[in-house]
Amino acid sequence: MEKILVTGSNGQLGSELKVLSENYSQFEWVFADRNQVSLDNLADLENQLELINPNVVINCAAYTAVDKAESEEEFADIINHLAVGVLADWSHENNAKLIHISTDYVFDGTSSFALNEDSPTKPINVYGATKLLGEIFCLKNNPNAVIIRTSWVYSSFGNNFVKTMSRLMQERDSLNVVNDQIGSPTYAADLAKAIVDIITHSDWKSGIYNFSNEGEISWYEFALAIKEIGDYNCEVSGIPSSAYPTPAKRPAYSLLDKSKIKDSYNVIVPNYKESLKKMMSL
Repeated sequence: MEKILVTGSNGQLGSELKVLSENYSQFEWVFADRNQVSLDNLADLENQLELINPNVVINCAAYTAVDKAESEEEFADIINHLAVGVLADWSHENNAKLIHISTDYVFDGTSSFALNEDSPTKPINVYGATKLLGEIFCLKNNPNAVIIRTSWVYSSFGNNFVKTMSRLMQERDSLNVVNDQIGSPTYAADLAKAIVDIITHSDWKSGIYNFSNEGEISWYEFALAIKEIGDYNCEVSGIPSSAYPTPAKRPAYSLLDKSKIKDSYNVIVPNYKESLKKMMSL
């Protein structure tokens, strides 16, 4: 029986994989939090992998506090970059498959059309820079790895935009939401299913892939969809990013082209609104 290790098991994606794993009992699943597999302890990481000895590694663990990363660059780099190199090296040496999760923040946001896997990367914040270095190190140490870039992840688990908006719309009469950052959200349950589709596919094709839900929207339009589905009375207004300064700059445009993952692995990519309705009805 193949053993699948999921790092970052308490995060949104790890939690969704845990739910989905119940339908895939042909695998032995190991869900590891930061105590069992600690990406911030490079000296011990290889030993932890040896103990578990998986056939497949799904790396959902990451330093994702985008603004905090600006002042914690070294720590973010260990988790998002250096540790990924260790995972890639170990999986390559032990003939294990590796799926590593990356981000749309590897782009600078100046594009005006959907970005494919070959679009030039140029991060504009520390988080994006460390994630890009992680991608490079991953494929250098294990050319057989699969990297999935995703964006605007939400789920019924953890803290995210959908849950925050739902709460605030019930607490407040009005909200301002940024309307000049364009992309597409990702329901973590859909991404989890895409990952399992890749693992169970007969033909493993390494490389970088994009995955997010279908649709091209701003955070403001995303908030309007949440308001509509939740039937909230809160007044939602769009504001420019300049009115809401943050320590880390965000890409203004990071819509991902999903053609490659659909063609290579027959992955189904639902529309963002269908998935949002599904999550909000849970």
